[in-house]
Amino acid sequence: MSRIQVQTEPQPWRIAFLAGMASYLDAGAIVATGTALVLYAPTLGLNEWDIGILSALLTLCFATGALFGGRLGDRFGRRRVFTVTLMVFAVGIAILALAVVPAMLYIGVVVTGLAIGSDLPVSLALAAEEAPEGSKGKMVALSGVIWFVGIAVVVVLSIFVGSLGELGARILYGQLLLVALVVLVLRSRMKESTEWTIAHTASLEVVESERVDLGSLRRLLSPPLLSALVATALFYAIWNIGANTMGQFSTYLYVNVAGSDVPTASMFGLLALPIGIGAGLAFMRIVDRPSRLIWFTVGFIASSAAFAIPLVFGVSVPTLAIMGIVSGIGIGFAGETIYKVWTQELFPTLVRSTAQGATIAFTRYVAAAFALFTPVIASANVSALFGILIGTSLVSGLIGLLWIARLPKAPSAEREAAEALGTERLATVIDELDQV
Repeated sequence: MSRIQVQTEPQPWRIAFLAGMASYLDAGAIVATGTALVLYAPTLGLNEWDIGILSALLTLCFATGALFGGRLGDRFGRRRVFTVTLMVFAVGIAILALAVVPAMLYIGVVVTGLAIGSDLPVSLALAAEEAPEGSKGKMVALSGVIWFVGIAVVVVLSIFVGSLGELGARILYGQLLLVALVVLVLRSRMKESTEWTIAHTASLEVVESERVDLGSLRRLLSPPLLSALVATALFYAIWNIGANTMGQFSTYLYVNVAGSDVPTASMFGLLALPIGIGAGLAFMRIVDRPSRLIWFTVGFIASSAAFAIPLVFGVSVPTLAIMGIVSGIGIGFAGETIYKVWTQELFPTLVRSTAQGATIAFTRYVAAAFALFTPVIASANVSALFGILIGTSLVSGLIGLLWIARLPKAPSAEREAAEALGTERLATVIDELDQV
């Protein structure tokens, strides 16, 4: 039987990079908005409730976009969805960059959140599906490094534009707009996922497309996939409370709790990023090996210890800076990247993007609810805030270690297609794809 033909190097790396840029734009939008709202506040008259609501709304819309975008990616293909969503993202970021009244911030946050939320699960699925055997984890883990780079670029820019007020906010959003347009042009030359095409072709030849859609959803909500869906959703949602709080409100904590300013907050925030990027690169080397579970354990312990530093020693510029450095290790080995790898490994092709979209949606809904009250909690009792973050880090780590690590991996698209079509028909389908 012919095997699925995966393009040779360096094409998989190019695909993984362009797909992973969804993580750059995701992280960039969250961190840029956290800083931009502080910079916009004096001119546009934003108070702590406005900042909380806008931050929560961005996360809420991201969640909704992921829910629907993931399903559309499984039904209609990866390429169609991530092309449209990136166009919409550019529109949303442009509105935020040009905002002159609070209403424009609300509109921009909604459009941006929906777009990048829809893009992320589809893009990551494409990266995994076009990766060579034995390198799928590595290709998906690249998005984690790119995620850190997205944060780093915004933080570096904030050091230079943090004293410019609303102009600084417009510059932060402007660079995201430029990157989105460049990525859109480069993505326009990409082909559809080979793995998705084979799985989709097989499903259409077995039953009608409407029944495939309902059947695939029922499959996702039945054992053994239901266990994987619940486990990854709980892990990511609980872990992300800490990550989202630091991403959206680190500038707020530096300025409003520690008594610093935006340029100083950005400068100290930059110290943690080389650590995170280094941990992400190290994780890429071991993610496809059994030893990754050991490093995962190290990561979630480091994250828990990081949040304990300001709780024990008080919130100040030095303790927030040290927390950021230590948490960079934790995020690299036991954060969003391992979640992305797990969702590619645990779910079959035609429900992979749906499963990831659903778990991302649940995660961001939880984060949005928490973000709504984060500025108020930080102002009233910042020790309680860090106590909560320590708890979420420990619980998510135990879920990953004791539950997700024991779940069975999903069968390959080729194996499922062979069972549905037979080996001879599958060989014909693959040969037809090779000629395209």
